[in-house]
Amino acid sequence: MPFLTVGKTRLYYRFEGLLENPDAPVLVLSSSIGADHGMWAPQMPDLLAHFRVVRYDTRGLGASDAPRAEYTMEQLGNDVLALADALKISKFAFCGLSLGGMIGQWLAINAPERLTGLILANTSPRVAPKSNWDDRRRAVLEGGMAAIVDAAMQRFFMPETLAQGDPYASSVRATILATDPVGYAGCCSAIRDMDHTDSLRKIRVPTLVIVSDRDPSTPWEGHGEILAREIPGVRVTRFPTAHLSNVERPRSFTSALFDLLLPHVPGTGPDPGSGDPLQAGTEVRRDILGADHVARSLAEATDFNRDFLTIATRYVWGSIWSRPGLDQRTRRLLALAMTGCLGRWEEFRTHLRAGLAHGLDPCDVKEMLLQAGVYGGMPVARTGFQIASEEIK
Repeated sequence: MPFLTVGKTRLYYRFEGLLENPDAPVLVLSSSIGADHGMWAPQMPDLLAHFRVVRYDTRGLGASDAPRAEYTMEQLGNDVLALADALKISKFAFCGLSLGGMIGQWLAINAPERLTGLILANTSPRVAPKSNWDDRRRAVLEGGMAAIVDAAMQRFFMPETLAQGDPYASSVRATILATDPVGYAGCCSAIRDMDHTDSLRKIRVPTLVIVSDRDPSTPWEGHGEILAREIPGVRVTRFPTAHLSNVERPRSFTSALFDLLLPHVPGTGPDPGSGDPLQAGTEVRRDILGADHVARSLAEATDFNRDFLTIATRYVWGSIWSRPGLDQRTRRLLALAMTGCLGRWEEFRTHLRAGLAHGLDPCDVKEMLLQAGVYGGMPVARTGFQIASEEIK
């Protein structure tokens, strides 16, 4: 099992993406109080396409040890640094929500040389009054986690999310109930005693603050607004969610994270001209259509059409297909549906042949053609099925 011992405390972690992207940058994810590393499951498929990802359970939570003590934010921050050192990670981006965001603030203030980017989601530099956290400590130590689970769920999620029986929400509830009350109380102490307000201007790492319009725990007023005002050059994104914004708006959350951490992707981020979109486009085109197709295209280039091919490679493949917001399977299916509905059958066949060779199954093509037939017309589906049958054979 992946455990790291810091002092006498074992911390549970998962380090993923090592084999798929051994040279990719590292992103560390830090969870809310009452949650564990599993709260980031909605983000993982998209994140692993671009990062090596470390998820861990804060001391006192999840599968990590829960020593009987009043924890400090310095202690929780040093746990992250010890974990990074043990995994031989010199620099990393950090994304923390709620308690995780408070740990992120401590890291950016006290170990800025280790961070490449910082996402502070649904968090605060100071949560007052302190008596609230003493009351919560007392509640769990005397009555167990059942004493606060209903109140926690109402802070974590909007009423409509709970009414829909969201599976991730159900998982979070189970995690809260399984949390050691001693560890939860220790984390309450760290939040109670934290005040980063006077140090926020020391943060110089590129930072994104995520706030939620329906977050009762860390609303904009008195929480997000302070982070946005005091951290130099900060960006702010707002979602119509409760406290666990990454669970209630997983795709929007991941997209906002990409906008900060992947500005090098041509056509994205604050500098659309960053990187080399022609080179990136050529690489993406090889991935999507195959090396043989690209080699033939380059061999057939002439003085007459070379400028057009360069423009297409730069903008179609280097700017649009390179964006991280959609996975390549989705983009393949979109390209097939649109070229089919427009009757661009030569292009349709090219994308279909490449897709079947690189990740698309016949069942994917079947569902796409049924959808295209409904919205684009039955002749589209008829011709599409004919071409697909030929290519599948």
